[in-house]
Amino acid sequence: MTAKHLIVFIITLFAVDLAFAQLQFEPERFDFGTLEELGGKRSCTFRATNHSSKPVVLVDIVTTCGCTVPTFSRQPILPGKSAEIEVSYDPEGRPGAFDRKLHIYGAGRERLGVISITGQVTPRPRSIEELYPIELSDGVRLNTTRCTFTYLYVGRTIASAISVVNTSDQPRRLHLRAKKASGLLQVEYPEVLQPGERSAINFSYTIPIEQPRYGSVRDVWEVFVEEKASEKILLAHGIAVDPPKKSAQGVGPKVEISENILKFGAVKHDAPPTNRQLSVRNIGTEELIIRSVECDAPFEVQLPADGRLSPREAQTIQVRLRPREGEYGFVTGQLLLVTSDSERPLRRIRVNATIEE
Repeated sequence: MTAKHLIVFIITLFAVDLAFAQLQFEPERFDFGTLEELGGKRSCTFRATNHSSKPVVLVDIVTTCGCTVPTFSRQPILPGKSAEIEVSYDPEGRPGAFDRKLHIYGAGRERLGVISITGQVTPRPRSIEELYPIELSDGVRLNTTRCTFTYLYVGRTIASAISVVNTSDQPRRLHLRAKKASGLLQVEYPEVLQPGERSAINFSYTIPIEQPRYGSVRDVWEVFVEEKASEKILLAHGIAVDPPKKSAQGVGPKVEISENILKFGAVKHDAPPTNRQLSVRNIGTEELIIRSVECDAPFEVQLPADGRLSPREAQTIQVRLRPREGEYGFVTGQLLLVTSDSERPLRRIRVNATIEE
């Protein structure tokens, strides 16, 4: 940094400090305590006192959420005088803890200060229909039809569940039938739900370390209530990766890709397959293994024959577009790259093209 740049930097810091020193806020932080979700809006007041020798004008107060609304005057605050800032918070639809910051700016867009509000919103009672919005049939309801696992670690069992309730006044028999099975998912569920009973459909994935699988794992189940098939299906899915490793900072394999978006541009529908290249480089300190490469149709990709990269080594992945298998117009897909990079085992690359007549 040159002497000139250093002087500008110091002046900038000094100017920021002066801007913050112009106003003093009392309080700087207001705690609403516990609020009821349906208790209506609540307000508090902050007092801004001008400790400078010049008038200060509040031009804008920026909040982090539309639930927080400030009210203030744009009349100049004279030296030694004060002005009030009223802040209201609407808790409806926002159960749980909250911490909202309000950034206050002056006439020259300089930041004059930051105030904040905090509190805890007690949720209103939810109806059965709200807690279990998915209706199967005969009074049986679910909270969701999807069981999403972020990562499925090889050699570990990972579990999740879908909540189920019988809102009828009769026992209901429940049955699940696999429509698409990975062979890695175990499902447990109550065969009979008594009237008013709440239970769970439990899903657990186990990927054996002796026969590891990497990439997308997806299971689809049909649901039957009293032997009648529901229109709803249950979906469980995740991405199988290596379990995270504990290592020193900066040690281990690390993947770098040449493109985040791979564009094929305009391609005729009757054109032959066309290819684009993607470079994958290991910028880490240990061997990197490309575990899985997947792509959406009409794009396709194959796992490289040698998916092992030494430190600083790179490999090229060929991505192919088959335009005759795509729809006319703009088509887009995702390329999923799974590697042994413990910090970021999954990388998503967008792929697109425009298929013309």
